Amino acid sequence: MTEDPLPDDARAGWLVRTGQSPRNVREALRKAMWIVIWLVFLSSPVHDLASGHHTPAATAAGWLGLAAFVAIYLTLVFRNMGRALNGPAVAALVVALGVLAVVLCLSLGPSWLGLFVYVSVACGTTFPLRVAYWTIPLTAVAMLLVGLHGGEQDARNLVLLVVLIGFAMTGVRQLVRTTVELRKARATVAQLAANEERLRLARDLHDLLGHSLSLITLKSELAGRMLPDHPEKAAQQVADIEQVSRQALVDVREAVTGYRRPRLAGELAGMQVALTAAGVTADLPAEPDLDGVPEESESALAWALREAVTNVVRHSGARRCVVELVRRQTLDGPVLELSVEDDGSGGSGSTPGSTPGNGLTGLAERLEKAGGSLEAGRVRRGFRLVARVPAASARGPLGTAGTP
Repeated sequence: MTEDPLPDDARAGWLVRTGQSPRNVREALRKAMWIVIWLVFLSSPVHDLASGHHTPAATAAGWLGLAAFVAIYLTLVFRNMGRALNGPAVAALVVALGVLAVVLCLSLGPSWLGLFVYVSVACGTTFPLRVAYWTIPLTAVAMLLVGLHGGEQDARNLVLLVVLIGFAMTGVRQLVRTTVELRKARATVAQLAANEERLRLARDLHDLLGHSLSLITLKSELAGRMLPDHPEKAAQQVADIEQVSRQALVDVREAVTGYRRPRLAGELAGMQVALTAAGVTADLPAEPDLDGVPEESESALAWALREAVTNVVRHSGARRCVVELVRRQTLDGPVLELSVEDDGSGGSGSTPGSTPGNGLTGLAERLEKAGGSLEAGRVRRGFRLVARVPAASARGPLGTAGTP
């Protein structure tokens, strides 16, 4: 399958905008061709006037009536050019078009019955659908009644065409309207996607840099304290700072390109290093068994773990941190639950009535996108964060260490 070579704007240019004024010469020519096609039904009246079957006065009146009919029809076609016509004006023009069709057919004969096709088209393209649905059949009935005057057979032959063309034009209107609405919706979706990408990037950068910079700050402080008496240990801390900085650079690049999907095992290992450097005793689960867990769920929990540890290190002043990872069966199906609890004073958004920080807000959005939820707040012995995401199947605990 080959891709459409026309861009969106070019494809949109091929759409004949019903009732709209042309925006350029090319669109005016396309619209003129569309109008010329429909003027084929004027061939019978023109032939009737040119045949010489009528008196000179009747022929002159016929030409004037036909010119007025065409002028009114074109006015309706280009009703939105310049100053757009309002509803009553449009209705008056359609009525005038119908009256002219009746008068010309009764005066000049059944050759003019084709004018009712234009009246039906005008009803289908200008009236609201609820009005068009009864004015189009009414036009066909009026043509049949006029045909009783002398062209009943011709009227019978045209009645189906009048009805079908009228309703076809209502379908064209709906198609044009739907196409315009879909194009607007697509533009809205594109804007929402761009906004979501900006939010994703903001969340990723906050989580990545907050964790890495906190660890760099801690190790820098340790290196500063070790320099006078323990230069070798200080050098090790500086080497760790370099490693964390390089990894942070890699993580930021991956986040910008959209490929960043952290893993729980890796975050648990990094958590151990960060908590140890901060002087916090870590009580961590064993190597988790994540068979069958959706990748999106694991990634969301990994971000939750990173944010929780960052808050413990930076804000809590805790001396001990306990992490649990279990599967639970709920009414909504199996879930994977991550619990991080510390004995500190809590961080941003931890006090009653306080506003959650950017990290917790972004984390809640990330979990909600994965179909999960977030709970965070003060408990009797410190601060607790609980993140839940859907799991593929109900299983027992993945492994715990310690009690909350």
